[in-house]
Amino acid sequence: MRSIVTSGKTVEAAVKQGLAKLGTTEDQVAVNVLEQPSKGFLGLIGVKEARVELTLLTDDKPSAAPQGTASEERASVTHKDHGAADTNAGQDPYEVAASFIRDVGENMGLHVDVEIVHKKDNTVLNISGSDLGVLIGRRGQTLDSLQYLANIIANRYSDSFIRIVLDAENFRERRRKTLEDLAVRLAGRVIRTRKEVALEPMSPQERKVIHSKLQDHPEVKTYSKGEEPNRRVIITLKQSK
Repeated sequence: MRSIVTSGKTVEAAVKQGLAKLGTTEDQVAVNVLEQPSKGFLGLIGVKEARVELTLLTDDKPSAAPQGTASEERASVTHKDHGAADTNAGQDPYEVAASFIRDVGENMGLHVDVEIVHKKDNTVLNISGSDLGVLIGRRGQTLDSLQYLANIIANRYSDSFIRIVLDAENFRERRRKTLEDLAVRLAGRVIRTRKEVALEPMSPQERKVIHSKLQDHPEVKTYSKGEEPNRRVIITLKQSK
């Protein structure tokens, strides 16, 4: 049997291209979806086209397929195009997420390596390479966005919920230390001036670092104020008993 592999922006576009190359119709081929399309990071980076394999049915097969077979096949393809679980079976979710990160780096002109480190509560994808500042972004905002997308992608390939933390050049630890130092310094200012201090808007993870660092402080307390994405930590004096 003759088989070809074609690609397209959608599964159906890839199938249509394959049919044109084979010079046949959909009821004369078996369709196997090899890879789902991906819009990539922010719809621009890491874009992947759909890939399908079309196998031309030989004459020793029943020549007259029951009416509706082609439409059923098309419905099956359409269903898989929307992320059906069976197309994800057998693929390691962590490897899929790591591949996504490598593709993002490649599309940004970077060569990056991704090390998968399994820990008790999560799995860390450690990114290494040169010029990683663009992947980290201002205060880690790009890294956070990539982490969010990596978790979505990985969980599509997992039967149970998994949590991935994305790190690059030990940025997470360095950022945590910076935030803890900031918390201590601003707590000292609140004590000296007797006035509360509002920090800049932060992600929930970064706000948690500030809260945790000062939760046992004898003179100040913290709370969050505002709506996402402009929610921020307030450091204020504890009320005297």
